[in-house]
Amino acid sequence: TGCIDIAEEILKCYPQAIEHIDDKGRNILHIAIRHRRLKIFEVVAKQEVPMKRLVRKFDNEGNSVLHIVGLKRKEYIAEKIRGPALELREEMQWFKRVESVIPSHFKEHRNDMKLTAWGLFHQTNNELRTTSAEWLKRTSEGCTVVAVLIATVAFAAAYTVPGGPNTQTGAPILVNKPFFVVFTVTDVLSLSFALTSVVIFLSIVSSPFRLIDFKESLPNKLMLGFTFLFLSVSMMMFAFAATVLLMIQNRESWTKVILYALSFLPVGIFALSYFPLYVSLSDTYKYLLKELRRSIPWKLIVVVLSLPTYLFGCRKHRNANSLELPQHRPATSNRHR
Repeated sequence: TGCIDIAEEILKCYPQAIEHIDDKGRNILHIAIRHRRLKIFEVVAKQEVPMKRLVRKFDNEGNSVLHIVGLKRKEYIAEKIRGPALELREEMQWFKRVESVIPSHFKEHRNDMKLTAWGLFHQTNNELRTTSAEWLKRTSEGCTVVAVLIATVAFAAAYTVPGGPNTQTGAPILVNKPFFVVFTVTDVLSLSFALTSVVIFLSIVSSPFRLIDFKESLPNKLMLGFTFLFLSVSMMMFAFAATVLLMIQNRESWTKVILYALSFLPVGIFALSYFPLYVSLSDTYKYLLKELRRSIPWKLIVVVLSLPTYLFGCRKHRNANSLELPQHRPATSNRHR
C-alpha cells in the first residue's frame, strides 16, 4: 500500500524481513515495482548488501525484477491524472531505474513465456503506445492551430502599426515613442516563437511513434513546443499592452482601445488552457534532473574551479619570497673550518 513509515519501521526492528519471499516467489522488490512504490524501492536500494541478492531473484514464473516493470497490476491508477504519453514516459523511466540496478546479463533473461524483459514491456504497453500516439497527435494539432493563429495576428499587426503611417514619408507616426520599440520587438519575437512552435508540433505529428521515442524524443519535442507557444503568447500580450498604451497616449477613441484589448482575450484563453498540461509535462523532468545531478562529478568540478586560486596563491607566495632581501650569513673563520 506504499506506507513508507511502516516499511522503514519493520526493516529497522527486523532487518531480516527484507529477505521475505511470498508464496509466488516474489521478494520486496518484485512487489514494490509491481505496485510502482518508488519510495519503498529507494529504501531497499540504499541497503547495498541485501540489494545485490534481491536483484538476482526470480519468481515462480521466471520473472526477474526487470520483467515486473511490464507486469503492473490491472487496477493500477497513476497518482496524477496525466496524458497517456506522459504515463508511458513514466513507465519508461521505471524500466530505466530497474535496469540500472540489475546485472547486465540479466537483461537478456527469458521468463517461462520465453520473453525478455524488454519484449514483455513492449507487449504490455503496446495498447498504451497506440493511445499515446493518438493523444500526441490531437494535442499537437490543437497547439498548431493556436500557434498559427498567433502568428497570423502578429504578422498582421506588423503591417498595421499603432497610430498609422505618415502619409508623406510612410514612416510610423509614433516611431519616436518608447512603447513603439516595445511593440516592435515583442511582435517580432511573438511571430518567431509561434512559427518555431508550429515546426516542432508538425515534427511530432509526422513522427513514427516508436516505443523508444516516448522515452525522450517526443516528450522533449512536446515540452519545447509548449515552451515556444507560451513565449509567443507572452510576447503577444506585451505587444498588445504596448499598443493600448500608445493609443491612449495618442488620445485615440476608446472604441479602438477596447477592441485592441479584447482581441487578445480569445488567443490568451485558448493558449493558456494548455498550461496545466505544460506543468504536468515539466514534472516528468524531475527524475532526469535528479539523475543528472548524480552523474555530474562535483568533486572534480570543485578541484578544477579551485585550481586557479591555488595557482594564483602559489605565484603570489613565490613573488613575495622573491621580494625579500637576501640574508647575509656570517663569515666563517678559518679556525671553525
